[in-house]
Amino acid sequence: MPLHRPLLAPLHPLVKNLAIFRIRLRQIAISKSLSVIHFRGAVSVAFDELLDPPFDVVRRAFSAAAEILIKFDLELANVALKADQIFVSLACGHGRRRNFYAKRRQKPRQLAHGPLLPIRYVCRPGYVALAAEPMLKCHGMSSAADPVRDRRAGLLRKIPAVDELLALPPLVELASRVSRDLIVEAARTVLERIRNDISRDLTSEAAEPQAIAAQIAREVDRLLRPSLRSVINATGVILHTNLGRAPLAEAAIEHIRQTAGQYTNLEYDIAAGTRGRRDVHTGALLARLTGAEAACVVNNNAAAVFLALASLARGGEVIVSRGELIEIGEAFRIPDIMAESGAVLQEVGTTNRTSIADYERAINERTRLLLRVHRSNFAIVGFTARPSLAELVELSRRARIALYEDLGSGCLVDLGPQGFAEPVVRASAEAGVDLVSFSGDKLMGGPQAGILAGRRELIARLRKHPLFRALRLDKLVIATLEATLLAYLRNDFDALPVLRMIRASAGEVGARAQKIAQELRPILGSAQAEVEIGDGQSVIGGGSTPAEYLPTRLLRISSAKYSANQLEARLRTGVNAAGEEEHTPVLARVSEDRLVLDLRTVFPSQGQALIATLTAALK
Repeated sequence: MPLHRPLLAPLHPLVKNLAIFRIRLRQIAISKSLSVIHFRGAVSVAFDELLDPPFDVVRRAFSAAAEILIKFDLELANVALKADQIFVSLACGHGRRRNFYAKRRQKPRQLAHGPLLPIRYVCRPGYVALAAEPMLKCHGMSSAADPVRDRRAGLLRKIPAVDELLALPPLVELASRVSRDLIVEAARTVLERIRNDISRDLTSEAAEPQAIAAQIAREVDRLLRPSLRSVINATGVILHTNLGRAPLAEAAIEHIRQTAGQYTNLEYDIAAGTRGRRDVHTGALLARLTGAEAACVVNNNAAAVFLALASLARGGEVIVSRGELIEIGEAFRIPDIMAESGAVLQEVGTTNRTSIADYERAINERTRLLLRVHRSNFAIVGFTARPSLAELVELSRRARIALYEDLGSGCLVDLGPQGFAEPVVRASAEAGVDLVSFSGDKLMGGPQAGILAGRRELIARLRKHPLFRALRLDKLVIATLEATLLAYLRNDFDALPVLRMIRASAGEVGARAQKIAQELRPILGSAQAEVEIGDGQSVIGGGSTPAEYLPTRLLRISSAKYSANQLEARLRTGVNAAGEEEHTPVLARVSEDRLVLDLRTVFPSQGQALIATLTAALK
């Protein structure tokens, strides 16, 4: 028998804790039966599989999901719900009406979100939509009026449905150019943001549909923008790993432009008319620059280390000093890489002191490599000792065991004049090291790559290993690497941004800082800010030159309106005066409650963009 209000009305005085809801279903395609409804101060419907969007419930849009929470705001009905009986009336199918009633007595379980009572039923697949509305309100449970809550409820009721918004001309036009699913996703994001603002009392007015449509269009624009974008690095960290390490030379960018959009001779020997090798474009250049007999390249230095150990020492032992068992970012540890490669670690010496005798005593018939690792991202000082490179070379020759050195940071030129005691790759090759590996995107200033240079026989073994193909470079990296190496051959070090930044004097950086300060002065008064220039230190970073610094001149900014941390956040997010993202993000530092910018790592071409972001952040 259908459930009617007149029949239920007499129950009101008798059953205080009775809450009755009608649930209507219509106009949404589902592929399987509905399975469970939960009552939790809201109605939650779990579907066996995803719904086809859009899903609209009581003028509120929901995305297709495995579980849809249909928020029935009990505050709207002013009811404190504590139900142990629920009457459900529903209709399903293609216009054909059916009535199912579920009645279950169950003691409510107290959960984080209040009582929960499941109502189970079966509905044949069809086109259904779901709406919940109170059929009867228990007056004995009504709470006192709350103006704030009523105001929120009124604002929430005025939020238009997604379908209503999509019918507006601006979004209709947008849908002709952009996927409708993307617009629906953006609409749901914007509406959720509006609801959150209402619930947190951040707005006192209902947004007009046209204004909401404009927000949706901006959200779509944001979704269509690439997430990888340029930023201004004002931290003074030259090889900032989180910012992509080495910026590329203009010649390298141009070489990419010339080869990326066209066919190339990547693996084709034009003279012979036969298949070639892709590393021919960089191998000879690397051999010439490092002094090695041959060279090959893989996608990063971690891969280079792994390939060398797997190719040359699998099943055998590798001797390495305990003080050189380094760890770099993302938990890359020498012992772990060695274990994965199939080589057996044989550590010798102590953390701070290792002698050549320690290596010599550890050599046995299973020894395959002597490994020396450059401690590029940390320093051990005090009572320390390690064998010289000449001692290790002499031992490797006497024992007829190859010596492999992982230099990590990969310095191709002497940085002694800039105050850095960083080993140069050529020095290792000339000293007699059999194999050297290093990164391409650190001190070398090129793309991410792992470079292996050494004896021709060893390089040939690396190239024949099955891993070599899995770790090989694509044509864009090869083009970038080739252009970078050619700059070294021309001794055009200033063409490489990393070397140019390292070689810049503190005076040059200070002159640029002074120019920026002068351009900011007109807005400082109204922005209640002060700017000064002082001494500071830059670092190379990127896991290289630990505990070594470059003297620099810093731009220091303080504001009466914003704290240093607030200014840093405003610069980083590129906000404008209205608090909206607009300008190029600037990454800076905070020191002594002041915003600190080091122009050593800011390109001259970024000067105006930096001023624009600073101006917006200070206002």
